[in-house]
Amino acid sequence: MATNPVEFINQARAEIGKVVWPTRREVLLTTGMVLFLAALAAVFFSLVDLLIRTGLTGLLSVVGG
Repeated sequence: MATNPVEFINQARAEIGKVVWPTRREVLLTTGMVLFLAALAAVFFSLVDLLIRTGLTGLLSVVGG
């Protein structure tokens, strides 16, 4: 189902015209939410890492001598 280049460009322009772009407020809110959740995940995984490291260090000190 090949189309000629002119028809392709016209169809692409028509599809681009259907795109609903986010407002500035929506972009700022979603960006802020992503940054907040990334920071929250970093803190969570840091705490989990600390807990596992402390547990293993304690276990190895008891078992290893």
